[in-house]
Amino acid sequence: MARESEVQERTRAVWPQRIAAHIRRNVPLVLLDTAVVLPAYLAPLVLRFDGEVPFEFWRNFKLFLPVAVLVHLLVNDLFGLYGQMWRYASVQEARRVLMAGGTAGGFLVGADVLLDGRLNPIPLSVVILGATLALLGFGAIRFQSRLFALRRRSASGDRARVLIVGAGDAGAMILKDLLDNPSIGLQPVGFVDDDPRKRGLALHDVRVLGSRADIPALVERLGVEQVLMAIPSATGELIGEVASLCEEAEVMLRVVPSVREIVGGHVSARDIRDLRIEDLLGRRQVNTDLESMRAILDGRRVLVTGAGGSIGSEIARQVLAFEPASLVLLDHDETHLYDVQTELDGARGVETVLADVRDRERILRLLLELQPEVVFHAAAHKHVPVLERFPTEAVRTNVIGTANLVDAAVAAGVERFVLISTDKAVRPASVMGTTKWLAEQIVRSVHGRGCTFCAVRFGNVLGSRGSVIPTFFRQIAKGGPVTVTDPSMARYFMSIQEAVQLVLQAAALSEGGEVLTLDMGQPVNILELARRLIRLTGRVPDRDIEIRIVGARPGEKVMEDLVDPEEEELPSGHPGITTSLPPVPDRPALRRTLRELEALAGSGDDATLADYVRALPGRTLHSVARSAS
Repeated sequence: MARESEVQERTRAVWPQRIAAHIRRNVPLVLLDTAVVLPAYLAPLVLRFDGEVPFEFWRNFKLFLPVAVLVHLLVNDLFGLYGQMWRYASVQEARRVLMAGGTAGGFLVGADVLLDGRLNPIPLSVVILGATLALLGFGAIRFQSRLFALRRRSASGDRARVLIVGAGDAGAMILKDLLDNPSIGLQPVGFVDDDPRKRGLALHDVRVLGSRADIPALVERLGVEQVLMAIPSATGELIGEVASLCEEAEVMLRVVPSVREIVGGHVSARDIRDLRIEDLLGRRQVNTDLESMRAILDGRRVLVTGAGGSIGSEIARQVLAFEPASLVLLDHDETHLYDVQTELDGARGVETVLADVRDRERILRLLLELQPEVVFHAAAHKHVPVLERFPTEAVRTNVIGTANLVDAAVAAGVERFVLISTDKAVRPASVMGTTKWLAEQIVRSVHGRGCTFCAVRFGNVLGSRGSVIPTFFRQIAKGGPVTVTDPSMARYFMSIQEAVQLVLQAAALSEGGEVLTLDMGQPVNILELARRLIRLTGRVPDRDIEIRIVGARPGEKVMEDLVDPEEEELPSGHPGITTSLPPVPDRPALRRTLRELEALAGSGDDATLADYVRALPGRTLHSVARSAS
C-alpha cells in the first residue's frame, strides 16, 4: 500500500508542473496567432474602401476583432495546433491547419450573414478574405521551421545540425566519426555537458556550450535540428529529462547504444538510433560476472524451451556468446521457432526441435537422446485475462509441462535447471500466477536429486510479445483510445536484454533450491506510461489520443510483489539479484496435487478447475523445514 501511495503522490505532484509547462510552451504561439489575425482582417477592410473606411465600419471592426481572435484561438486549440513539434510537421498537421482555418472562417462568415440587415456588420468579402489570410498566416508560422531547416541543410550540403549531449569518450568518438564522414548527413554544432570543468573547452573545434538545461536556448540560437544523446551509461531518468527538454525545444532526440549494446567498447555514428521506450524506462547498466556465466555454459550442451518467445529467444542469443557445445531450441509454435532459427542461421551447434512440453513421453525421449547439461525452461502461457477464461491450458502448459520437463531432466542427468518465473507467482491472485507459483514448487521439490534446480523470478519485460507497451503502441497507431485498467496500477519493467543477462548470472550463482529475484528498479505507473508513449509518438495525451480507464481485469493486481514476506531472504553476492528460500514443498503432497490437477484438466470442467487452482496457495504443500533437502 505504501508503494501504491508513493506512485499516486508522485503522479499528482507532476500534474501542476506539466500544466504550467504546457502553457509556457504555447504562449508564444498563441501570441503570434493573435498578431496574425489583426492584419489578416484589417488589410481587406482598408482595401475594400480604398483606404477611407466609414466610421460605422470602424466601430463594428473594433467589436468584431476580439471575437475573431477568440474564435480562431479556440478552434486552433480544438484542432490541435498547439503543443505540437512543428519542426517535424507533415501532411497530417497541414490538414489540421486547413481544417482549423476553414472551421473558424466558416463560423465567422455564418455569423456575419445572420447579422446582415440588423447590425450593419463587417462586409462579407472582408470576412472571407480575412479568414483566408489568417489561415495562410497560421500555416506560415508553423511551417517556417521546416522551410528554414531545409534552407540550412541546403547551405551545409544537406547535413542536419546536431547538438551532442555528453562530451566524454562516446561523444568524442561520435564527433570524430561525423566529421570524417559527411555522407552521414549530420553536422555537429556544439556539445552540452553537466561537468562545469568542460565548459568552454573544444573537441575538434566543436565547443562545449553549456549544460543540458541550456538545450532549449541553444536549439533556438543555433538552429539545431537534432539532439544526440552520446552517454551510453545514461539512466532512464537522465534520458527522460533530456527528452523533456527536447520536447520543450520542439527538436528530435536520438541516442547512441547503451553500454550493454556496445560491442568492444566502441561506438560509431552508424549506431545512432531513434529514442525507444526502453531508453526511458529500462536503460540501467548491469554488472555481470562473465567468467562465472562462462563456467556453466562454455562447451556445455544447453536446451532452451519456449525458444521462440521473447525471453527464450534472447536467452538463446546470449547463451551463444559463451560458445556452448550445442544449443537446442525447443518450442511448440512453428512460426516462432522458424523466426529464431532464421535469425541464428549459421551459428555453430544450433538445433531446433518442434515439440510441446505437455507431451510427457516425447519430452522424456528427447532429453534422454539429447543429454543436455543445462536447461532454461521459458515455455509458458503468460496472459492473465486469457488464462482466467481457459485455466485448463494454463495448467497443462505451466504446471504439467513443467513437471514433465523436470522429471525428464532428472532422468537424463541434467546438471543445472533454471525455471523462468514471474512476480505474479508471489501471493498469486490469478490462475496464471498460481500456475507459475506451482511450477516453482515443482522445481524446488526435486532439488538434491543430482541436479541444481532454481527459479528466477522477474516482472514485465519491455517490448515482449503481447505485453502492455506493444499493446499501447497498436492502440496509438489506430488513433486510440489507449485503455488503462486502473489509474493507480503500477508495474515493474526491465529490458529483455537486461533481464536475460541477470537470468544467466542468477543461474551461475545458484546453489540449488532457491528462488532468485531480479532487481526491477522502481515501479512505473501504467497511466503515466501511457502518457509517455503517446508523447513519444509526437501526440498529446487526452487531446490527440484519448486515455480511457476501463477497470481492472479478472486476476489483476494493482501492484505486484517480487518477494513473499514469508520467504527467507539471503544475500546473493550480486546487487541486482535477491535470493530467497520459500518453504520446501512436501514431495508426496505435491505429487498428489499434480494428479488431481491433471484429472480435473482432463474433465473439461474449467470452472471447477479454476476454483481448485485459486485455492492451492492456501493448502499445505510444504514440509516444516526451510532449507532444501
